[in-house]
This record gives sequence, C-alpha cells and structure tokens, in this order.
Amino acid sequence: MPSQQSEPPDDRLARLRGPQPPQPYTARKITALTANPACARRAVLDAAGVDKALLAQQVGYEPRFGQSPFALAREQAFHGLVKWGGYAELIRLLREQLSVPVAEAHVTDLNEVGGNTALHVRERETRRLIAHVASGQDVRLILDRPVLTLEVAGQTAYLEPDAITHRIEGKFHVVLIRSFAAIDGQANPTAVAEAAKQAAVYVLALRRAFDTAGLPTEQISHEFLLVCPKDFSNRPYGRLIDLRQELDALQFQLTRLRRAEDLAAQLPETATLDTTRSTDELSASIEALDASYTPSCLSFCEMARYCRDEADGCASPARLGNGVRNDLPGIDSTRTALDYLDGVAAPGEAETEAADLLRAAARLRRLRRGAA
Repeated sequence: MPSQQSEPPDDRLARLRGPQPPQPYTARKITALTANPACARRAVLDAAGVDKALLAQQVGYEPRFGQSPFALAREQAFHGLVKWGGYAELIRLLREQLSVPVAEAHVTDLNEVGGNTALHVRERETRRLIAHVASGQDVRLILDRPVLTLEVAGQTAYLEPDAITHRIEGKFHVVLIRSFAAIDGQANPTAVAEAAKQAAVYVLALRRAFDTAGLPTEQISHEFLLVCPKDFSNRPYGRLIDLRQELDALQFQLTRLRRAEDLAAQLPETATLDTTRSTDELSASIEALDASYTPSCLSFCEMARYCRDEADGCASPARLGNGVRNDLPGIDSTRTALDYLDGVAAPGEAETEAADLLRAAARLRRLRRGAA
C-alpha cells in the first residue's frame, strides 16, 4: 500500500486562510507575537496571513484599537516631507544634528525594481546593494524602502524599514520615520519604546542579510535613527537610540516561538480560518488553537477581546495578569485555586507548592485584617 504523503506546511496554512489574500508579516506584528511567544493562536493566524481584525469581527468581537485615518494621513504627509528632494531633510539631519560630513547622498528607491514590485525581487536587489556598499564601492548610499527577511516561527517574513543609511560613523543604520512629535527633544516614551522594538526587528533582519552575504555584522550599528517632527512644527528632528536591550530581548523571544506549521498540523482537517465561513465554524477552529491571554494583549492583538471572554469562561489565572499566572504554576483555573485554598480539593504533586503559597498568603491576609 503506497504511503500517504502529508500536506506541505505552506499549503496547509493557505488552506486555513481560504481565498483571502494573505496579510504579510510586519515589524509591528512580530513585536506583538514575541510579546507573548506562548500564544499558538496568534502564531498560526499570523503565519497563515489571516486578517485578524476581520476574523474577530466575524465572530462578534470587533477590535477597539488602531490608528485613526487622520493619524495615518499625518504620518504619510510627514514621510513625504522627509523623503522630498531625495531625502534632503534626512541629509540635513545627518549633517546638522549628527555631525556627519555629508553634502549629498545617492538615494536608491527600492519600492520597485525595474517596475517589479514583488517582495522577493526587491529583497534580492536590497542584498546586492548592501554588499555593494559594505565592500566600500559606494559610501553615499541611502536605501529607500529596502526589503529584508527574517525567520519567524518557521516562516520567512519580508520586512520593509523606511530606510537604511550608511552615513553615520561608517556604519549601516536603520531609519524609522514616525509622526509623533519630540517636544524640547523628548518624545512620548511609550511611542519611542514601540518604535525601538520595531527597529530591533529590522536590525536583526539586516544582520541576517549580512550573514547570508558573508559580510561582517560589525558594520551594522546597534543604534537606529528615529526621525520625527520637532516641537509643534513639521520640521524633522533626528535622534539616535540604542537598541542593545531590545535586540537581546527580541532574539531570545524569537527562539521561544514554536513553528507555526507544526501547530497548524495539530488542527482537525475540518478547521478553517476563512473569514467567509460561518461564525460557528470559525469559533470551533479558533478554540482548537491554544491561546495565552493576558490583559496586555488588549493593547496589541485584534483577537484579545475574544480570548479574554474565553479566559473568563474557564477562569484562567492569566486573565488577572502574568503575575498571577506565574504564581500559580500548574493551576489552570482560579476556581481550582480557591478549592485548594478552602480544602475542598487536594492539590496534586505539581500544584502543592502553589497551593502552599496560596495558604500562606491567605494567613497573612487574615493577620493583617486582624491587626487593622
């Protein structure tokens, strides 16, 4: 009897998604995924290219976050300003604020290559130009919208930083252009932190390109150039930001991600994430993927409200935060924890330590109440 061949992983993920066009990986998605690497649900949804916002809406949980059209329009306008005239404003920043002796720079537009906008074509041309610059043949180059790749959960992600420049201290720097303002040289710390996490994704991808080309990664800076409006004007302001902490954290989290195709292979054959299918079919398939909900998911994941209700339904400790989840290892329900505390049920060997800590905390609480 001939052996039955398993379905290729990419075909399985594509079949899960259905006829909808795939949503590509972005630096924002990767930072969200690595913020919760234990979440198999997000790993499969991102790897399959599922539109998570539409999926959440189809099962009755429309996301309640995202950029407004006005913010998007402002960001696009600021991007246009920085890039106008062959990155004239970026060159001015390099010269005036960062003391880089440059009067001009050759800008290579990688939004297309000979009219071809395919990501793999643009990525190949990006690698060629990087090797060209790294070998010292041209030190005046700015790459506009280069394409880099990074392995994420066993999948190849194509990433597009705003720009890469080779003009700061002779090293390659990732450039991110953001529309939030820097008032008196200080920008919103949360916005800067998010930009830094995304920049770290691009730097790791740039290192991968260097490794692939056999080039020394020491030519890549551990800082990135953040360009944003100065004060209350639209005049661009530049600042170098150290990424070493973000790079270490991102590298560690990427190693913790499970391969998305392995997770998808565990789903029933009838599973589907096709947003044109019925709510019942979608819900059953989503539930078959293990989630790892924490309250922080509400700030970055489109499926968070769905997962929150699911966690509430099974009284998952994670719904109270990472601290509670970590303090109750092996206990998958707060109801079970209360049963252990009240003596209604006896903990198993794996839960004994957590149950003892709960009892100690309860005694301390009673003592404090008595003292009050």
